[in-house]
Amino acid sequence: MKHLFSKIERKEWLFQISLLIVIFFLFSFDKHSPDISLDRLVFFTHYALVSFIISYIFIPTLFYKKRYKEFGIAIVLTLVYLYISEEFVLEKIFYAGERGKYVSNVFFTLLDILPIIIILVSFKLGWDAHKKQGLVDKLESTVKESELRFLKSQINPHFLFNNLNNLYAYAIEQSPKTPSIILELSSVLRYMLYDCKEDFVLLQSEIEHLKHFTALNELQIENRGEVRFNTSKIPANYVIAPLILLMFIENAFKHSTASQSTDIRINVDIQVNSEGVLDFVCENSFLSSSNNQNLSQGIGLANVKKRLEILYPDKYSLKIDDYNQIYKVNLQLQLSKKE
Repeated sequence: MKHLFSKIERKEWLFQISLLIVIFFLFSFDKHSPDISLDRLVFFTHYALVSFIISYIFIPTLFYKKRYKEFGIAIVLTLVYLYISEEFVLEKIFYAGERGKYVSNVFFTLLDILPIIIILVSFKLGWDAHKKQGLVDKLESTVKESELRFLKSQINPHFLFNNLNNLYAYAIEQSPKTPSIILELSSVLRYMLYDCKEDFVLLQSEIEHLKHFTALNELQIENRGEVRFNTSKIPANYVIAPLILLMFIENAFKHSTASQSTDIRINVDIQVNSEGVLDFVCENSFLSSSNNQNLSQGIGLANVKKRLEILYPDKYSLKIDDYNQIYKVNLQLQLSKKE
């Protein structure tokens, strides 16, 4: 029993004591006799002890462990005990006169006792349900955090795989652009490794990173097309999940350069309205007649969609269109302000 009491949390003790006090005054209230009498105190204490046994012994050891048959037998035996102790012990002691001489009907005796016990046990079940829901919420949060970390960890290898191959090709050709590519790649990697460890970063920092990333890939296009990166004045107090927009720009370069050798067109436009809604548009040209369908789709798009579902439930709209050899992505995202 001592071990049982030690397992009950302090908050639960305070809750149960407060509940017992309230129920006791409701049980004992009598406008003709407002004083707390000994008989009422003893009877209520008896009911409270029975409720405690049901709540902290029968329910955890039998009901929660799905031993329903044993639990049912325990409850029946408890009701038998209540009736016998009520009619043949307590009433004989406190009401030895006229009331104690008669034995009441089982139904009426239990009907008088059970409401109090049911109320006390029900509040215990409610407490357990609330506690269990808290554990479920904590577990869901932990799972979600782990999943986000896993999704984010997929991005860096994905990015490195594509750009190191390109850098290797330029190094083999001894291209004079190799140092510039290394410099831009260094800026991008520094941001990925050190600046975006948090779940959310400043939107301005993310856009600066996207500019470096776009410049890195633009070096590879040379004179084969045109890249535009347009953004108006970005508010300083908004944050965004890092690397959400990166994949769309990366895919734009990947698919355009894979399907076209000339006339490459990539347009990126980022705006934020007065209500904090980000409007991101990324367009790229491609030739559907090329062998572009064999280009590995990778994990990028599925990764970003999953992160959007986790981080921005019901707060984003993603439209992807393919028309007239133009691939267009339009993401609208309700941003939050920096705390």
